[in-house]
Amino acid sequence: MAHPSLKAAFEAGRFVVAPGIFDMISARVADGMGFTSLYATGFGTVASHLGVADAGIATYTDMVGRVGAFARGCRTPVVADADTGYGGLLNVRHTVMGYEAAGVTGIQLEDQEMPKKCGHTPGRRVIPAEEMALKIKVAAEARRDPNMLIVARTDARTTLGLDEAIRRGQIYAEAGADVIFIESPESEAEMQAIGRTIKRPLLANMVEGGRTPILPAKRLAEIGYAMAIYPAVGFLAVAAALERVYGHLKEQGDSNALPPAESYGFGRICELMGFPEVWEFDRKWAQPEAK
Repeated sequence: MAHPSLKAAFEAGRFVVAPGIFDMISARVADGMGFTSLYATGFGTVASHLGVADAGIATYTDMVGRVGAFARGCRTPVVADADTGYGGLLNVRHTVMGYEAAGVTGIQLEDQEMPKKCGHTPGRRVIPAEEMALKIKVAAEARRDPNMLIVARTDARTTLGLDEAIRRGQIYAEAGADVIFIESPESEAEMQAIGRTIKRPLLANMVEGGRTPILPAKRLAEIGYAMAIYPAVGFLAVAAALERVYGHLKEQGDSNALPPAESYGFGRICELMGFPEVWEFDRKWAQPEAK
């Protein structure tokens, strides 16, 4: 079942900050830090799983297993990227039912044409707003648990302008979306206009180096946003750290002089991944050695 705490946070007016998770190590680390929600990033999950660009290559089958692992492995509610729903209306229904059964608390659907592309890259095209509204209605009907949140994203801003993006956000709210996600506004003034107009919880996508300015949580709440996701912050940091330590290994030929700050520590990673429980299980069920 979907976790009720995220919906309760929105109803109580609490601002939600959600870090991006992209594999089970990032999920476990983030899960232990007290966030209200985690965000299963499409870009990062596709990159870590398939090693390719987030450009419509990953399928429903690729993604549902991964987001299910995140949800099962975390106590924190997980909102998961589901691209376009991986097809038409029947695909959307199947995707929502599958993601809900996998244990996610929120599913993000977007109005791009297939194949989709990452929201802060060029070349995105959108389907008619009315077609996306039908997808949202199907999604809302397909869920079994009212705590399962439908996040509706529009990518119209980049190609069709802010007014059209806002119009679509309003249409998607009327169609039954619980959270509205206007992708890649290009200034704080545009974000203010979105906040003034759309009367649903709003999601801000804070991408380092992306099209949208990164605003403090307090300021986002002031201008009408309810949630901010940071999908890239984790995998950007991991890629930089890997480049440093692999570079050190290549140059020095060993890891002996690696700065302590560059290593999580083998003991800590064993604990994070649950080895103490495994060891306790082994002790409990240890068999006497054969003579």
